[in-house]
Amino acid sequence: MKDAEQNKEADFSKMIDAKEKLKLKEQQKNKQGLWFGMGMFGLIGWTVAVPTFLGILLGVWLDHKFPGKHSWTITFLLLGIVVGCISAWLWVTKEHKDIGKDEEP
Repeated sequence: MKDAEQNKEADFSKMIDAKEKLKLKEQQKNKQGLWFGMGMFGLIGWTVAVPTFLGILLGVWLDHKFPGKHSWTITFLLLGIVVGCISAWLWVTKEHKDIGKDEEP
């Protein structure tokens, strides 16, 4: 009889412990609110903007050094956008995988 009671108490303690851990994990996850999301948007924006800006600078410099009938500025503008978008996509994919790892039991 006492063994059955002790088993029930042990099971109850394990259940309470598991629920407490789950609650603490959810509280940590919920701390990433609006400002965290806004920061992520900003980070993604900069990931695209920096290569685009560098492409424009390189294109303008090349247009001044080697003028021709094709615009280096437009070429490197487009290249910078492509590089920035690919970089942002890879970063978001990596973050998504990391979030998925955290949510698995």
